[in-house]
Amino acid sequence: MSKDQLAGFIGHWLPKLEDEMRAVLRYPAHSYDEQAVAVHYGMMQYHMGWLDEHLQPDKLPTGKRLRPILCLLACMEVGGEPANALPAAAAIELLHNFSLIHDDVEDGDEVRRHRPTVWKLWGVPQAINAGDGLFTLAFAAMQRLQRRGVSAQATLAALELFTHTCVELTEGQHLDMRFEQRVTVQTPEYMRMIEGKTASLIGAAVAIGALIGGATDAQDQALQRFGQAMGLAFQIQDDILGIWGDPAVTGKAAGNDILRRKKSLPLLYALNHETVGPQLQALWQEDLGAEQLPLVLQLLAETNARQFAQEQFDHHHHVGIAALHDALGDRAASSALLALANSLLHRES
Repeated sequence: MSKDQLAGFIGHWLPKLEDEMRAVLRYPAHSYDEQAVAVHYGMMQYHMGWLDEHLQPDKLPTGKRLRPILCLLACMEVGGEPANALPAAAAIELLHNFSLIHDDVEDGDEVRRHRPTVWKLWGVPQAINAGDGLFTLAFAAMQRLQRRGVSAQATLAALELFTHTCVELTEGQHLDMRFEQRVTVQTPEYMRMIEGKTASLIGAAVAIGALIGGATDAQDQALQRFGQAMGLAFQIQDDILGIWGDPAVTGKAAGNDILRRKKSLPLLYALNHETVGPQLQALWQEDLGAEQLPLVLQLLAETNARQFAQEQFDHHHHVGIAALHDALGDRAASSALLALANSLLHRES
């Protein structure tokens, strides 16, 4: 699939995805005044980019919608009708956004997509509750699959994988928060964390779409491996950009992840380095400011941390391509899944 064809696919299906999510997030009919819970739904819709801070309709940044698009593409790639996978695609995006609301609370982040986070506007307790709402409604979205003609067997299998992925997400977030209390984290530990926090949902998005599209068991497993590998590569690319990305392109300050003390793969590699590690660990425990940034970048260069991260990126990228070939055979080279993955993995922001 060419870039233009991929853009056409996304342009066609994104509005339908938004409609599906809006249908799930619509105020339910209650026997009491629905205005009593209107703000609860408004918080969720604000986070989704549909309402402004005053809970009035607006078109605001919504994120890439990467995961649901992968779900729809996977369904198409195995011969299915993407429309049948819309409820699952919506569920996957709602689940992702649940994790973002809670992540903002846990990290204390005040801004997301250039706007105040939910907790910053309405407080931590309400943000937690809004996140819980999105989590629950994600399962409500999955229940809509049979309305699209998806068999009970396929719906149950998709729901089983979706539920397992929810557990993996919480495992990854648990590890991420634990790592904040440690100066050093080993590379295998970090990879295990991003497998849960990032790669699991991308893998599930592809596998669930393929399952709904009628993939064989072997195809479905291979496509899940593809999604997981691309998810790992995506996160590593994000780690590289967080340190060496061009601020004019990324929209973030140079060395942003360093100043935030984010334990990304290049930094962990350098922190564990035999010769440079102790000096970097000492810096890590001080009040890091912009004046220390050149020294930290120099220490990273001395350890070849960027090269190490790039090698890990290349490895997982190749693993993903091999898994896609296992699933689609000769069609893999021209598949829409590969076109989308490559566009994301060769980004600069």
